[in-house]
Amino acid sequence: MLRLQSPLPDRYRDASPDELASMIGAAKAALGDRVFILGHHYQRDEVMTWADARGDSYRLSVLAQERPEADYIVFCGVHFMAESADVLTADHQAVVLPDLNAGCSMADMADLDEVTEAWEALGEVIDTSRLVPITYMNSSAALKAFVGRNGGAVCTSTNAREILEWAFTRGDRVLFFPDQHLGRNTGIAMGYGHDDMAVWNPRLELGGLTEQTVRDATFLLWKGHCSVHQRFSPAHVAAFRAEHPDGIVIAHPECAHEVCSIADQVGSTDFIIKAVAAAPAGATIAIGTEIHLVNRLAAETPDKTVVSLDPLVCPCSTMFRIDAPHLAWILENLVEGRILNRITVDPDTTEWAKVALQRMLDITQGNPVAEVRDPATDSRALPV
Repeated sequence: MLRLQSPLPDRYRDASPDELASMIGAAKAALGDRVFILGHHYQRDEVMTWADARGDSYRLSVLAQERPEADYIVFCGVHFMAESADVLTADHQAVVLPDLNAGCSMADMADLDEVTEAWEALGEVIDTSRLVPITYMNSSAALKAFVGRNGGAVCTSTNAREILEWAFTRGDRVLFFPDQHLGRNTGIAMGYGHDDMAVWNPRLELGGLTEQTVRDATFLLWKGHCSVHQRFSPAHVAAFRAEHPDGIVIAHPECAHEVCSIADQVGSTDFIIKAVAAAPAGATIAIGTEIHLVNRLAAETPDKTVVSLDPLVCPCSTMFRIDAPHLAWILENLVEGRILNRITVDPDTTEWAKVALQRMLDITQGNPVAEVRDPATDSRALPV
């Protein structure tokens, strides 16, 4: 999906790290409680330094909702995250994305037109009143609204199993998008087999499937993936274990099943953080997730050796777009009363997206965990 971000003025592009830090600090101080900066776990350290809260996307949006005194929510993450924040926050709060080109390749692999076409095509083969649409949090507000309208729910990597178990009390099969790997890994953990699953390719007629395959499938998995997590392979696991026989492999469920099936532990970002904290001192841990989080965990747990499962490190290229120059540019303009890069979701989409999100909350009766920090005093993160 094309989003055009205008080039930054030279003042920001040519500034040194110290100059940028001075700009950001001064602007943040001038704005005070009127600004609330959110930092997703995958962000650069130069950005996370200034985050008032850090965590996974949905919990950060909830924290923004709980700060009505903040007129400006600066979301250091990607586009779909900022949309979720706009859905949940009040009308007087402006949600800002420092770089409009910070998208999510996985989220962009399923759009509303494609999912609507798939739903209509499936309706010619099966009874869609018994098909429950489930969208991963890593999707547009439009897709969250789609599942809201059609009796489905949103899921996170933490609660995917709970949401799918609920789905099967409502229907016979699920359409899971946009990440096939989370759907597959969760389904297999629930006791289903590969034969119960079919991959829907939106570029092909009827998803590239036969009508019989559609009728037989319990899980219709969208052909989508995370470009970072799909890089990890069984060969990476084997190489790590050859060098560290007693090492621990932890994989995110967006990794391919071939990796998750041989990892020692599999779980969400929050799970990974807790697993590293719980590992014994002296442990060597290879993590299959985005490198900025891996490096941060390594720095924060010096009594353990934490490395990326893939030695050829690949950061999330879209998360990587948010940097100190863009943050300084956004904040200084807010000080002058100019709201740039505002992300807005229309009222109808907001209404139905909230329905899907509320279903998730009603099913799980709990929220993911984020961490609130005071960057000014560099205090330790506190659980929320």
